[in-house]
Amino acid sequence: VQLQESGPGLVKPSQTLSLTCTVSGQSITTTWYYWSWIRQPPGKGLEWIGRITDTGKTEFNPSHESRTSITRDISKNQITLQLTSMTPEDTAVYYCVLWNDYWGQGTQVTVSD
Repeated sequence: VQLQESGPGLVKPSQTLSLTCTVSGQSITTTWYYWSWIRQPPGKGLEWIGRITDTGKTEFNPSHESRTSITRDISKNQITLQLTSMTPEDTAVYYCVLWNDYWGQGTQVTVSD
């Protein structure tokens, strides 16, 4: 299975971030497959943002739950992360992850004017 993140590299404060994970080699609806978004701010550790399961159920990190959504497009085999009200503290490398075993290469997102 391969995961590829895509989206804007630069976002202005207060804007909404939208990132897409395109999955190949496996259907995102495969039973027991859980797809997460994880990020790593510069100089900090990994932070789990949230996930969507094979049935479409979502779970989020309580720290960001109010401004996070994760959706999927089954026809395109894609998973999308949206994070509203971006601030410079959201600057990070964002990863799409299957379970905790298969990782995309990550995409850098910088929040700045």
